[in-house]
Amino acid sequence: MKPLISFSFAFMTVLLAGCGEESDRLPVDGRDFDGVEYSEAAPYEGRVIDGYLRNARVWLDMDGDGQPTPGPLAITLANGAIHTLENGEPTAMTGPGGHFELDISPLAVNEQVGADLDPRDYPLYALALPGKTQEETSAGEIPVPRAYLMSASPGVSQVTPLSTIARYRALAAERNAPASVTVNPRDYAELDGLNLLEDYVLAGNHRAHAYARALARFSASQMPDSYNDALSQPDADGRVQLLSEDAIFLLGVSLVQNAGAVIETVNNAVVAGDYASVDTDSLVLPDVPLETENPTLVTTVDVFAYADGGGELPVGDSSLEASARLHFDYTAGGRLLSITSQGCLAPDTTELVRLIEADGFMARLNSQWLPAVVLSEQSYARFEEGGLHERWVFDWDNQTAHFDTATHCHAARGVSPDSSELDGTPEIRWSWSLEEGQVVSVEEVINGPAADHTYEPVPAESPAVKLSVPGGAPGFRRSDTAGGTESLLFTPSDQACPPQGTEQDPLDEAGQYITRTFPFTYTAATPFPEALEPLFYEYDVRAYDGLDGAVQRLLRKPFMAPELAALANVDSDDSAFEWLFYYPRLDDAALINDQPNLIDAAFLLDAGTAATCGLAFQARPRSSFARLEYGYQTLSEYLVGLIGE
Repeated sequence: MKPLISFSFAFMTVLLAGCGEESDRLPVDGRDFDGVEYSEAAPYEGRVIDGYLRNARVWLDMDGDGQPTPGPLAITLANGAIHTLENGEPTAMTGPGGHFELDISPLAVNEQVGADLDPRDYPLYALALPGKTQEETSAGEIPVPRAYLMSASPGVSQVTPLSTIARYRALAAERNAPASVTVNPRDYAELDGLNLLEDYVLAGNHRAHAYARALARFSASQMPDSYNDALSQPDADGRVQLLSEDAIFLLGVSLVQNAGAVIETVNNAVVAGDYASVDTDSLVLPDVPLETENPTLVTTVDVFAYADGGGELPVGDSSLEASARLHFDYTAGGRLLSITSQGCLAPDTTELVRLIEADGFMARLNSQWLPAVVLSEQSYARFEEGGLHERWVFDWDNQTAHFDTATHCHAARGVSPDSSELDGTPEIRWSWSLEEGQVVSVEEVINGPAADHTYEPVPAESPAVKLSVPGGAPGFRRSDTAGGTESLLFTPSDQACPPQGTEQDPLDEAGQYITRTFPFTYTAATPFPEALEPLFYEYDVRAYDGLDGAVQRLLRKPFMAPELAALANVDSDDSAFEWLFYYPRLDDAALINDQPNLIDAAFLLDAGTAATCGLAFQARPRSSFARLEYGYQTLSEYLVGLIGE
């Protein structure tokens, strides 16, 4: 699996150092204010450094949003009283030597209201402005070509790329630490023997300076173009609020995550220990796209598909035991790298097509991860062993994917493991062709005697077309080298209808209703039983007041699966199954306003007949073959968790 973090072991040891490992170099110059009395009459001073940066915007971030906030700004004091900063957060432009002075007289509080605000309680931010901020070098002043943002922990007045790493290491530690643990930012202010808070220019520390300049370039590469363009305007002075608090946090976390790779690049360019001669502008740094919108992503799916005591499926919900756990791995840009499972996962080409047309970006799908499932009892046995047993890896740029297994869960598909360990020869490979961003065909090649497959999406009349968003279910034609064929084709006459209440079941608009149906035909060696026709995908598609995103929820998905029905532990007479999907209520306070279609749970049942359009969707079943429970994190939560690992 492609790692998201590429720190060396030694670097990781330092990066994740615990409490009590302070550098004895930290308080050498008073920049962290150890032993220095703060005078209310004096301005709050410091420096902004890549090299020394003149004409950079610097501010005291008192409201925690990482941006210079104008006035009036209300600050809540420790006693609950309100103190208003009429002109907003203290801010200034740096002068020669990167020096700045912030007027903190507005932080004085009427003694009858409360204690004065202390600037050392708040972090500093500094913003290099493209074409305006000047870096002081031995060759003279050089304009900064692209914007980048830096920060320093409360009480630290030197703002540098290295102080930014120190601050966001500490912030990540705070988020990962138990509530009972207090994180001391000082414990994260040293890296590989470097004091991250020092004025490395003044100290003549060429190694730290080379690292800082390369890290600044990396930070600039991740700054959104729209933000950089706005700061490039003639009248722009850095007092803009175009980034969200989440975006600013992601920029800092990404710097921490990728610092190891950046530093390694610098080290590889050093000749005979001469860091001063490294041309950091010519280094090929990691290219890591960053998703600053901070979407919510599915990160785990827990599968319950084993009958308590080893009996037949389906069983009552309380008798289903966990048989697999899927872990979803992402880049800093929110692009899916791989899915790894404890127990077994079921790679599904139909879901692969949805992901391909989203270019691997899970958040572009209205509902994330429409499942397939393994019902083999071997999945439960492996899950109980612990460890990781299967992995599905995606290479979106090269239009390939592969599946590696160390189990015999997929014998019905003709898939046998190459090794008892992962990372051997992939058992299944996929490649695909695109035309104007749409999938034309997918080739599935199985390592062994099993037939290979060709899958061709047929979007006509499908939810993928009718809903006009990525992630609608497509129709398809599938053929294999043994002569087998299968097709699922959507037909015209899809029906839309408003939610309807009944005398027994009054209208509850925040609940799930069947408001759109998409008819389809299915042809295969094992067809749907005639008693189940006509066949429909059932959706809930409607507007709902207060939501930024449209409601477009797949509720019911019938399918044929003879390979599941053939298992000894599965009681199915006709091989017809259906997935039922359940989502948070539309009035749930925890519902994500712009992502309202994230699945909460899915149940696998025997297929039934279609319900009437407009009626409430059925309650969660009490008995099923499998239950899947979805876990989500914001991208920033996911990335911070990786740092904690």
